[in-house]
Amino acid sequence: MLAGHKTSVSLEDAFWQGLKEIATRRKLSGSALIATIDAQRGEGNLSSAIRLFVLDYFRNLAEPAAAASNIREEQTAMRDVSVVGPTYHDSDAVRPPGFRRWA
Repeated sequence: MLAGHKTSVSLEDAFWQGLKEIATRRKLSGSALIATIDAQRGEGNLSSAIRLFVLDYFRNLAEPAAAASNIREEQTAMRDVSVVGPTYHDSDAVRPPGFRRWA
């Protein structure tokens, strides 16, 4: 129930898990966290708002670690000129797992 209305939301398991983890860290029930997300969303559906919230939450957690990791990788790459990043071909047959082309 959100704002007195029965509501259903479809999310992938990874987003449900992320949402549960965030609720636990904030010492909230899942329903209370979803109600907060619902109250703060603008246009768009609730499922999308939840996905974006979870993505933003974990992205913000990862940023300091990612920045430090990127600096170390760049320093290592500068010392070892033989380091080459992965190459992805443009054909549909050769793509990394989970990769989708944006239109």
